Formats: sequence, structure tokens, C-alpha cells
Amino acid sequence: MRTAYKCRAYPTPEQAAVFSRTFGCVRLVWNRTLAERHAAYHQRGERTSYRQTDAALTGWKRTAELAFLSEVSSVPLQQTLRHQHTAFANFFAGRARYPRFKSRNARQSAHYSRSAFRMKDGALHVAKTNGPLPFAWSFGSVDIATLNPTMVVISRDPDGRWYVTFAVDTDLPEPLEVTGHEIGIDLGVKDFAVTSDGQRIANPQHLDRRARNLARYQRRMARCQRGSANRRKAKAKVARAHRKVRNARVDFLHRTSTNLVRAADTIVIEDLAVKNMLRNRSLARAISDCGWGEFRRQLEYKAERAGRTLVVIDRWYPSSKTCSACGHLLAVLGLSTRHWTCPTCRTRHDRDVNAAKNILAAGRAVAEGNLGDACGADVRRQGPSLPQSAVKQEPPAVRRPA
Repeated sequence: MRTAYKCRAYPTPEQAAVFSRTFGCVRLVWNRTLAERHAAYHQRGERTSYRQTDAALTGWKRTAELAFLSEVSSVPLQQTLRHQHTAFANFFAGRARYPRFKSRNARQSAHYSRSAFRMKDGALHVAKTNGPLPFAWSFGSVDIATLNPTMVVISRDPDGRWYVTFAVDTDLPEPLEVTGHEIGIDLGVKDFAVTSDGQRIANPQHLDRRARNLARYQRRMARCQRGSANRRKAKAKVARAHRKVRNARVDFLHRTSTNLVRAADTIVIEDLAVKNMLRNRSLARAISDCGWGEFRRQLEYKAERAGRTLVVIDRWYPSSKTCSACGHLLAVLGLSTRHWTCPTCRTRHDRDVNAAKNILAAGRAVAEGNLGDACGADVRRQGPSLPQSAVKQEPPAVRRPA
């Protein structure tokens, strides 16, 4: 298993200058390779292999125009070619979108393999730099002196903060003790999550809480002249405000996912179509602030490490409109309806709690038929496909014979 430790770095001015030049060279190699690969395919119908990009990089270094590429470590440049090759492989496999050009205003990073750095007594020495790189180690359970990373990533955020990430190969942890508990989770906007036990996890709304400050900083940046020092300072303030929102959201998602994995042996969630739901302009901002995709990703790898079972049911399963007591399916249930009474058994339902109970029941049915399946099981709907809407997808009611 590969584990990453990310911590703050405090490079000296000389080291910062070297890393900045490396970032520029990495960005140039990525953009130039992407442009030539794009032209080769669309103009001549040729696909570019990694060996061809490697040979092209060697040729660039021999030209007078790009001779400065030899002034930085060659390892980050080679890693950039590998990353682009992987990006295109993921694109053609349908797992990712088409690779895009890198911008100097976005997050910058350089990947160093073992041949380009050295760890000695907890001190990190990176190629082409003088002296060890100062960083703050905040993982008390891990002895930095015994750390043996396979890769080191030096990065700089748009707000100017530097980070160093250590990628380490470790053994799989021991599975958590069995709790004998199963839980279904219904994700939402008003409440971030509602469990089948009736527990409600409030949505902290990190972006809305800082929207006023963000708007003020963005207005100040808009008034500054492009290319000026004041605009650069204002842009850094906007980036810092976004960083605080991002860090608060990630911390909340980590705490929530960890608590759920520790509390239950089987966790059942819905396969939400977040991309389609973002088409609703009224809810797009609130849905993006929730971070449902990142929450599912954390649940997946944490459940695998802890020996838990994560079941993902199909997005078309009518969890909100089905009575968890008798199975009656409503014909229509509006988003504004938060409570409803079953016309068959007269059970009063809370919309979210009822949905969580139905999600758990559907997950149990899947888990019984796929013992040992850790993730990805689906409950597929029957019948013709329906057009996807921008809100939570649920099929219309199906009349049951009397």
C-alpha cells in the first residue's frame, strides 16, 4: 500500500529559485509535448508514444532555444512525460477528460524519484539544490529518520505556500474489529448526510460562510490593473481565502468518513450523478460545496484499508419515494416535501431517514449476493432508460398489480 505524507516546506531563497525554474521547465515540457501530440493526431492521424516524447525532449535540450532545460533536474521532466502518457491512457479508456495545458497561475509541482533526492537522518536533499530542504514534520506516530520514500513531490500553491509530499510504500494495516453494525447513508444539501439510524450530519457550508470575504477580495482584484504588483497581491489574497475553504472542507470530509468507517462493518451509499446535478443553477454552488465525490473516494479507500464493505447502489433506485415499512411506491414526491405519510400502512416518514433505510435494505440485498465484494455493487433499475434531470434522479412510479 502506498501512503503519502504532505507537510509544509520552507525553502531558502536559492532553493525557491531552483524549484521555480523547475516548475517552469515542467510546464513548458508538458504544454509543448501536448501541443505536438495534438497536432500529430489531428493533422496526420498519428499517435505519439512515450518513447517519441522522450526522444523529442532530448532533442529540445540540444537546441539553443531550449538549452536551459538542462539546467534543472531531468527527473521531473521525465516524470511529466510519464504523467501525460498516463493521462492520455485514462482519456482513451474513458476514465478522465482530455488533458489540458498547464497555467503558471495554477498549482505548480515537480515529482522527484529516488535518483533525484536523498534522505539522511530525516533531512531531505533534492537534486540541483544546496543544503537540506527545511520542512515541518507533523506526524508524531512516524519517525522521520526511518522514512524511506519512493517519491518526493515539491509543490507551490497559488497563494505562495510551499509543500513537500513523501510517497511511502507501507504494509496493509490490520482490519478494524467487527462491530456487527450496518448503515445506509443518504447524502443531501440541507443535511450533508442522514444515516439509517436517524443520525443527521449537518452541512457546514464552508463556501457560504466565507462568501462575503471572497467577494470582497475578488472585487479588489478586479479593480487592479492587469500585470501590476497590486493585482498579484490581491490574487494571492483570493487564493488564500479559497485555500481556507478547501482545507476546512477536506478536514470535515475526513472526520466524517473516518467516523462512519469505524462505526459500521457495511456502508451503503448511492451512486449520485454529481456532474448532471450541477446543471441545476439553483443548486450547483451548494452541491459543489458538499464535496460528495471526494467523500465517496475517501470512503472507498478507507473501507478497503479497514476491512469494511462499501456497497454503492444505482442512482435510479427510488429510495425517497419507497415506503421503508411496506414497500409502497409513491407516484410523485416533490423536493419540497420533507415528510410524508404512506397511503398503504399509514406510516409517517421523514424523507431523508426513509431514504437511508431503503438504501441500507438495497445494499443488504446486494451484499448477500456478492459476498466479499468490497465496493461497486449496483442495484439496477428495470425498463427503458429515462432522461437524466439536474436534480436527484429517481424513476417514476410503476403501478403494481392489485
